[in-house]
Amino acid sequence: MSETLTDPLLGRLIDGRYEVRARVAAGGMATVYVAFDRRLEREVAIKVMSPRLGEDADSARFASRFRREARAAARLTHPGMVRVYDQGVDGDISYLTMEYVEGENLRARIAHERTLTVGEALAIGDQVLDALAAAHRLGLVHRDIKPENVLLDSDGRPKVADFGLSRAIEDSTAGATSAGVIMGTVAYLGPELVSHGTADASTDVYAVGILLFEMLTGRQPFVGGSPIEVATQHVHGDMPSPSAFVPWLPAEIDALVQRMTARDPKDRPTDAAAALVELREVRATLDDPTLDRRATPPSGAIPIDTDDPDATTVLDAVPQGTTVVLPVGLATLQDEPPVEAEIVDEATALVTPDRGRTRPAVWIGALAAAVAVLALLGVWWYNAIGPGAYSVVPDVTGQTEAAATDTLETAGYTVLPSQTDYSDSVDAGLVISTSPEAEARVLNGSEITLTISAGPQMATVPDVVGTAQDDAVGAVTDAGFGSPAIAQQYSDTVASGTVLSVSPDQGQEVRHDTAVTLTVSQGPEPITVPNVSGMTEDDAVATLQNDYAMTVTVQYDRTDKVDKGIVYAQTPAAGADGFRTGAITITVSDGLPLVEVPDFINMKAKAAQQAADDANIVVQYSPRFFSFITGDLKNDSVIVDQNVAPGTQVEQGSTVYLIYDN
Repeated sequence: MSETLTDPLLGRLIDGRYEVRARVAAGGMATVYVAFDRRLEREVAIKVMSPRLGEDADSARFASRFRREARAAARLTHPGMVRVYDQGVDGDISYLTMEYVEGENLRARIAHERTLTVGEALAIGDQVLDALAAAHRLGLVHRDIKPENVLLDSDGRPKVADFGLSRAIEDSTAGATSAGVIMGTVAYLGPELVSHGTADASTDVYAVGILLFEMLTGRQPFVGGSPIEVATQHVHGDMPSPSAFVPWLPAEIDALVQRMTARDPKDRPTDAAAALVELREVRATLDDPTLDRRATPPSGAIPIDTDDPDATTVLDAVPQGTTVVLPVGLATLQDEPPVEAEIVDEATALVTPDRGRTRPAVWIGALAAAVAVLALLGVWWYNAIGPGAYSVVPDVTGQTEAAATDTLETAGYTVLPSQTDYSDSVDAGLVISTSPEAEARVLNGSEITLTISAGPQMATVPDVVGTAQDDAVGAVTDAGFGSPAIAQQYSDTVASGTVLSVSPDQGQEVRHDTAVTLTVSQGPEPITVPNVSGMTEDDAVATLQNDYAMTVTVQYDRTDKVDKGIVYAQTPAAGADGFRTGAITITVSDGLPLVEVPDFINMKAKAAQQAADDANIVVQYSPRFFSFITGDLKNDSVIVDQNVAPGTQVEQGSTVYLIYDN
């Protein structure tokens, strides 16, 4: 039968946008297809969730959780994370559209290579941790890291997939069964996830540690015939060292894997970023021959590349990569006294007939005892590990501490001493959150810690006026504010790069999320040097000082170009680039140039006139006696006197009076 006939989604247009073209993988929880996004004209991967997840009365809860987890995953934009583009519901289909990654997943890589070189394993671990670190910084936890969820693109670069889906499915399953459950691949589940159903960033670190173990050794650290058996080993067993199976592996590798897979989360790196630092430190200690070396695969330990990576099973043999559903806390019962075994033994004794006597009364008594024991077992199961053992933590967010404590204690929980934290959105004295979080399914009587709001964190605006911009920015962020905005302003008096003012005012106590603005000097304002030539000295100086705050130097010189007291030159020249507060020199006319008066005495009149013209002075002639006695001026009249002594400096054009005689 053709694939099109067996899968009705092939060829279907989902949400009027996504044309389903081929099926990539099918599992118990979801089926993945390649689809064409008609709107953006690109290939995408579309994951369609199994319809059975929404068949029960809590389908609305699943849809809500599914949308929340999809939106959270869409916030991740790391290159090592498969991008989530869209999510939606089309009829009975809940779907996610994601980046389509051509290549294979890490499970397939392990299947055909059996083991990876030390360098390859550390490189994949590095990139997976780097991607998880971006998620952990946003407060997001994957919860289901496994080889099937690490995709390798055509260049071999890892990309982490299925962020948040295990949480959405887990909540749906919990609602459907009315019991606390955990979703996940049992080979990679952290002990705290098995025991308490809680996960944080260190739970993802644990799973990556298992990935490293498997890539290096070709086997998983814990194996068993059932999920419960494997889960119990996670909770109670000692994690083997990789060198127990590959003796030549260096001690640094053992230490790294042991740290990442420590049974107690407090003994692991706190998150992926911390684990990444440790991994890179180990990588730096290894030489090239060690990094290029690959372990000999264990016989019969070929990993299974299942076509059903998300298949869900309950208490059955577990192929590698299979997602399972486990009751929360079930593994913790393995250390408790074998009450059930003892009761069953008693029941067996009661219903085992005496070979020598077979009386009806004995049979009836034995049957009644067996029924009673089975009833007790049912009550024990319901209250110890069944639905009756768990309850949903009430949402007390926004209540006073007293009211929240009363609500939780009335519900049977133990309220531990509260802790406080700042909150920008919850008023002081009210509950911010609980641990475990609201709506989490926990064991009855669990301990709950309240986090009480201390209100918004306050901070004092630091004294930064007069400091350099970089120092001021550091002082503002060190005081608890975000990075300040920078405004720039010209200043005639403050050097460029120095803070002129801060808003809010320095010394003021405000909320830590208040926007702080630093106004920083750009130095003097650039200007075009004005033209003051032709102005009087007073007008030129007033213009330059009042309008441009310039320092003016005045020098004087004689010229015949302008009248005395008028500016006729400047440096810098008009139109040149300059700055306010810059320096300028202007040259003011001090009158006409000076000339030296010639010695006219004994010169004939014609020669005297020529000398006066050459000296650029004016001469006036007068007879020695009355003109009717001396006679009129002639060319050969002799100069006998002058009113300005020879050699005297006078302005050019000045008049000198000469006395002549015939």
